[in-house]
Amino acid sequence: MATVTLKGNAIHTSGNLPEIGSSAPDFNLAKSDLSTTTLSDYKGKKVVMNIFHSLDTGTCANSVRQFNLEAAELDNTLVLCISRDLPFAMNRFCGAEGIDNVETLSDFKDWNFGKSYGLEYIDGPIQGLLSRAIVVLNEDGKVIYTEQVQETVEEPNYKAALEALMDA
Repeated sequence: MATVTLKGNAIHTSGNLPEIGSSAPDFNLAKSDLSTTTLSDYKGKKVVMNIFHSLDTGTCANSVRQFNLEAAELDNTLVLCISRDLPFAMNRFCGAEGIDNVETLSDFKDWNFGKSYGLEYIDGPIQGLLSRAIVVLNEDGKVIYTEQVQETVEEPNYKAALEALMDA
């Protein structure tokens, strides 16, 4: 279990992020068209997982906007923006914002992503949602970088995540 804060108040997650060098846990996430995707669908590509609790918060929305800008410059890399928001809400947000360089995915169907990545909040006012984190994978699905944002209302370290891609 990890401890992070929400406006200074401690909240806990269901576990810890995968270890650097380990194989990323598989997942079944809903795409914007409600079809299902798994980790194996991204084999051969570098993957940046931008994980957050909801696009309806300013910090989460900013992270998607920032990664959308950065993703346009990345070779052989996909940015997956993952939350438990419904795909309909994600589509509406991306359409209104002109976001088309990232892929939005939802853990709303089986909630296994949050559990297997140790990111489900188990207490506090946002219990059941996903903790803000970045997980970067190489082309073989190995974890090369992780960051769990300690203060939930702060943005992740975009530069460090993108630099990990250059070293992979």
